[in-house]
Amino acid sequence: MTALTVEDVSWRIGAVPIVDDVSLHLAPDEFVALIGPNGAGKTSLFNLISGLRRPSSGRILLGSRDLTALAAHGRARLGLGRTFQTSAVFGTLSVTENVALAVQARRGGAMRAWRHRADRDIAVRAAEIMAEVRLEHRADRIAGSLAHGEKRKLEIALLLAGDPAVLLLDEPMAGVSTEDVPTLVEVIRGLTAGTGRSVLMVEHHMDVVLDLADRVAVLHHGALLACDTPAAVMADPFVQRAYLGEGR
Repeated sequence: MTALTVEDVSWRIGAVPIVDDVSLHLAPDEFVALIGPNGAGKTSLFNLISGLRRPSSGRILLGSRDLTALAAHGRARLGLGRTFQTSAVFGTLSVTENVALAVQARRGGAMRAWRHRADRDIAVRAAEIMAEVRLEHRADRIAGSLAHGEKRKLEIALLLAGDPAVLLLDEPMAGVSTEDVPTLVEVIRGLTAGTGRSVLMVEHHMDVVLDLADRVAVLHHGALLACDTPAAVMADPFVQRAYLGEGR
């Protein structure tokens, strides 16, 4: 069974291939890291998978469902979630309010309604999500006052509120202080720990990649250079020349 399939996907600007015939798959509970030099096409591939861009050719499937013609919001409703490098939290609301509103939005209710009625189901689900990302002790904290690493956890919580089957994490360690990295790594590790969820992560911190990933996919000039276990990828001479030799 495959959770996410990227099948012969290309995206061109004129005659220039930005993403070049990439094929990739994720199994349930699998964690795949996507790495490559700057300009390799990682963000472009994420945009194609999440629906912000339409591929020039190829298909993208979530399970057996073809997502290729769907916009980003349609893909999100079907279980494909994505974080971005920039924060997407409501800075003036508490952590609980942020998560509860995201749960409410997933259930199709008006976002303002939750704040004016007691909905125990939403409150319980929000508490479960906060516990999963280790933010229960910050439940009443205003989101804008959180440390950067805690904001990253909150962004993941907002993603989980949509009950995604596949999560796309775009550089989750960007801007996170050294002391906050270990706890954020453990939160991210838990996303695929027997949950049935799959993760595709773009990350430049190679120590984090090697710690978390079941497989590592390497992009170079828009093409998939390798996709294998971390040890095999790190030992691949083509990867060493194309990526690791160019600096991390």
